[in-house]
Amino acid sequence: MKKSALLLLVLFISSVTTAQKFKSLFNGKDLSGWNIHGTEKWYVEDGNLVCESGPDKQYGYLSTDKQYKNFELRLQFKLEANGNSGVFIRSSIDGTKINGWQVEVAPPDHHTGGIYESYGRGWLIKPTPVAEKFLDAKGWNQMRILVVNDEVTTWLNGYKMVNIKDEKIGAGNGFIALQIHDGGGIKVRWKKIEIKELN
Repeated sequence: MKKSALLLLVLFISSVTTAQKFKSLFNGKDLSGWNIHGTEKWYVEDGNLVCESGPDKQYGYLSTDKQYKNFELRLQFKLEANGNSGVFIRSSIDGTKINGWQVEVAPPDHHTGGIYESYGRGWLIKPTPVAEKFLDAKGWNQMRILVVNDEVTTWLNGYKMVNIKDEKIGAGNGFIALQIHDGGGIKVRWKKIEIKELN
């Protein structure tokens, strides 16, 4: 009886450990596991996922096949040209009209790491002016996003940017998506996109 209980405990711990591992959302070779929305450009170059404005200069999105509720997401991005972009959480889309919450990725002093609600309340929270300075405008940046029930916390290059609790976010569900802002002239590189799902 004791051996059976011990075995069950070992199996339980093993399953929890497995559930807590990060898995890659981008294989560095192609766009497997992702869906393109709109006419803007999404492609792989030198092991990076690249988003770039197309001739229509409209909004564009690249969404995951799978929906994610509670998770920790970490990724790296590099701004090239005008880097107005973002990472959407718990989102849905119709054409190129996206509903959900965006963790901003943008040029200096344009609130990278802040949270914006598309087609809703707009800005929910912005980083402080001091936190704005943590962005590397020319090099690679590390972003971390923690989403648990109604709470979202973001970090940039190891620095905590914002934390918010919001009932509407808590009720949301959907995919993760990367954005190209409209207006043209935008290019951003992404790599090491990894997620850990949470219970």
